[in-house]
Amino acid sequence: MGSLFDFMLPELKSPMTGATTDALMGFIHIVSFIILAGVTIAMIYFAIKYRRRSEDDETPLITHNNKLEITWSVIPLLLVFVVFGWGYKGWLNLKTVPDNAYEIHVSAYKWGWTFKYENGAQVGNEVHVPAGRPIKLVMQSQDVLHSFFVPDYRIKQDVLPNRYTYVWFQADETGESQVFCTEYCGTSHSNMLAKVIVHTENDFEAWLEEQGTGGGGTPEERGEQLVGLQGCASCHSMDGSDGIGPTWQGLWGKERNFESAASVSADENYIRESILNPSAKIVEGYQNQMVSYEGRLSDDDISDIIAYIKTLEE
Repeated sequence: MGSLFDFMLPELKSPMTGATTDALMGFIHIVSFIILAGVTIAMIYFAIKYRRRSEDDETPLITHNNKLEITWSVIPLLLVFVVFGWGYKGWLNLKTVPDNAYEIHVSAYKWGWTFKYENGAQVGNEVHVPAGRPIKLVMQSQDVLHSFFVPDYRIKQDVLPNRYTYVWFQADETGESQVFCTEYCGTSHSNMLAKVIVHTENDFEAWLEEQGTGGGGTPEERGEQLVGLQGCASCHSMDGSDGIGPTWQGLWGKERNFESAASVSADENYIRESILNPSAKIVEGYQNQMVSYEGRLSDDDISDIIAYIKTLEE
């Protein structure tokens, strides 16, 4: 059954979480095709058999048929029970995380993903995992409703603010898979993409060791890393090109003009205010779309971002 429907679905890379989904989808399609064929044949048969042959033909009185009515009621009901039981079994599998699962924490925000590992390492828009081992993703949103969807693994889970949700998968082979957000979350929703990158166990351990705790480097380097982790580049360009928000190239020390406030120079206080209270001053020509990062970035984090912005000269 799987090979018959392979052309309809992407390659299944997590049989432990996706095999039930594919089998159930195949079953539904086959049953639907049989019903469609049966109804179509019956329509053609009755259209020919009961066609009008002369002006004197009259439609005979047709009464109900108990056996036929019970049959076409009971068979669909049984099919519904089969689909429900099959789907419920798959749902239980998705909610029963293996005890040896490797846990990764996921933060969703407009418009990107941050993945945090047990050793403190953080990566933006890429989740690196070992092959052949169950992976549990513990997820929460920093702002609005998002949804974590990986077609190759047949997993999809809403990511909510102020609570945790989780999902698990196991990739058996190395490679890459695409992550989508499937809940509309704003103007750059379609750009909220990420990658699942699967390594061998040894390569994953080496990659994880290279990441360290993410706290080293100069302030400028830490600031650049934070910009990637927090998804700032999804709205603000670093090269002067237009975006949802003003470019950061040449921002430092530049005079800023606002819709309903006096102009100011882009110094530490202005940048800090823009991060923690972005609606206080809206640059001319742009809309008030940025969410506050209060509680998400420490004072040291903001200082590092400012240090990075200072390097973005025109």
